[in-house]
Amino acid sequence: MLEFLNTYGLMFLVGSWPNGPVGGFAGTLILAALGLAGAFPFALLVGVARTSDFKPVKIASAVWVYTFRSIPLIMIIFWAYFLLPELIGTEVPPFSTALCAIIVYESAFLAEIIRAGLESLPKGQVEASRAIGLGYFRTLLFIQLPQALSNMIPSLLNQFVSTIKATSIAYIIGVQEAAFSAQQINSIELTGTLRTYMILALFYFLLCALLSRLAKVLEVHLTNKRLGIMA
Repeated sequence: MLEFLNTYGLMFLVGSWPNGPVGGFAGTLILAALGLAGAFPFALLVGVARTSDFKPVKIASAVWVYTFRSIPLIMIIFWAYFLLPELIGTEVPPFSTALCAIIVYESAFLAEIIRAGLESLPKGQVEASRAIGLGYFRTLLFIQLPQALSNMIPSLLNQFVSTIKATSIAYIIGVQEAAFSAQQINSIELTGTLRTYMILALFYFLLCALLSRLAKVLEVHLTNKRLGIMA
């Protein structure tokens, strides 16, 4: 096992880099981080729309959320893989294809986190802000969103963990991430398939367990901070 890690450990971590594009778990983290970062602005709009009193906007945002939360990521990746080249008239790199699919997919989940964060705030704060003359958008920007986003940090970290695991599906279209590196190693070795994928699972476990623990620590810290303010 140690000899195997000594031979292929770097390939698990960064893929074929520096002789090729960054892959392995570095590629996984880049894809997951860019996916969440790209999804967040759109998710913010959809999440706010989910709390709107304007019915058409609320219904449209609900349709978006329920549609893409109900479709497997692999289907969205296939749609992006075959549809994007038709729409723009040129081939799209596998990484960009997977990134677009993850942005659409994750926007639905992040929107629900944002909606829950906004709805968890005391109603009295909105009423007080309106009483002092703040309109809807100023109340949202200066009162609701700063508090909601702070409270959402643990949930966003947990969603990052889910995204890291979801990116493994992207290897089917040739995206160079952790699962793709494991497949390459398995092709080189030709034997020891179980060993290769057990090490891959171990890498995923350690990374996701660390991030989940960080999310729990942040959640406890934010809870204690809120209780301290209330006291």
